[in-house]
Amino acid sequence: MNEPINQSLKPITIFLSITLALSAIFYFLIIYSGTLGGGRGQYVMGLMWCPGISALITMKILKRNISDLGWKWGKTKYQLWSYLIPIIYALIAYLAIWIFGWGGFYNKEFVNTLTESFGLGPIGSGFTIAFYVILLGIFGTIRSMASALGEEIGWRGFLVPELYKKYGFTKTSLISGLIWGIWHLPILLFADYNSGTPSWYAMTCFMVLVIGISFIYTWFRIKSGSLWTAVILHATHNLFIQGIFTPLTSETGNTAYYIDEFGIVLPIVGIGFAIYYWNKRKELKPLPNTVYN
Repeated sequence: MNEPINQSLKPITIFLSITLALSAIFYFLIIYSGTLGGGRGQYVMGLMWCPGISALITMKILKRNISDLGWKWGKTKYQLWSYLIPIIYALIAYLAIWIFGWGGFYNKEFVNTLTESFGLGPIGSGFTIAFYVILLGIFGTIRSMASALGEEIGWRGFLVPELYKKYGFTKTSLISGLIWGIWHLPILLFADYNSGTPSWYAMTCFMVLVIGISFIYTWFRIKSGSLWTAVILHATHNLFIQGIFTPLTSETGNTAYYIDEFGIVLPIVGIGFAIYYWNKRKELKPLPNTVYN
């Protein structure tokens, strides 16, 4: 017999309430400063850790074991694919952008600045780009995981398994993606978390992208049993899109409408990946205490 709906949703309600209360502090600080760079970026770091802290508090309130959040590493192949998949969908999107001229490859000003920062003399644009991608792909990933971990303890460590027990793969991906996207909206609408397009356009593209890639995150979290797949997916996504592909793309006129998380191309590619992993949903097993039919 299923537990009453209000009782079964109690853990999720507690988690989301605490997340909103903590996040409100950093929403205010970021919006008041007007930029994600406020507090030298520490406001954003604080915001990204709100879901994780909320999950830990919720587990304490519910008297659950924190080990249930999925700390085990799992099979390395899932972690490797978690690193590669954001690179693959970002590469598909940006190749389309560069080929169709919606943005150019490469941004000479950005590459010249990189060359100067390396201090190795005139090493050539190709070497500069390759060297930058290698360095950022290795060491930047570690740094990016530190911030992504804060979110993922909450979203995929706690929320996704909790939803999956009740609703299965499709609804869990949609609901968690919607919540994840809405959580970003205050800084998208009232700060500078966008690429310069109208707020309605940036919000629409961002929400479609986030809900789309949530199918990937949910699939890997349930399939591997490991929180770290989501951490790596999130870290690699942020790193390669925000730190590599977008800065390397030059303006060709209305480029902001196509690039980054707030342009139209990545969401379309994200939908394609969502369909692919939706078709693989039968490979997933139910979690203990699953109550959906």
